[in-house]
Amino acid sequence: MSSAPVPADMIALRLILVSGKTQEFLFPPGASAADIARHVHDRWPPDWEEERVSSASILRLIYQGRFLHGNVTLGALKLPPGRTAVMHLVARETLPEPNSQGQRNREKTGESHCCVIL
Repeated sequence: MSSAPVPADMIALRLILVSGKTQEFLFPPGASAADIARHVHDRWPPDWEEERVSSASILRLIYQGRFLHGNVTLGALKLPPGRTAVMHLVARETLPEPNSQGQRNREKTGESHCCVIL
């Protein structure tokens, strides 16, 4: 883990691979998930070599259990500069369907679907 303080105008991202390996990178608050994926892909850590992927476009970030779309910035996630945030980094061709959002919308409208098996 890094012992150096995080610059006040940057956000340290501790990225965790599925294998459990971690690495920290520094980014400005305006960096998007796609920018981060490109940066990490272009500067792939030597101890992550076994997990190397062919393209930055399949790297996905997961923050607080949700996949981030490529245009989401660290600032939009309200991550404070000068601090460290933790995210998971996975290789995945496409983002999953946002079904949790649909569930919330159904709850708001009062619509429900129920099934009883006798």
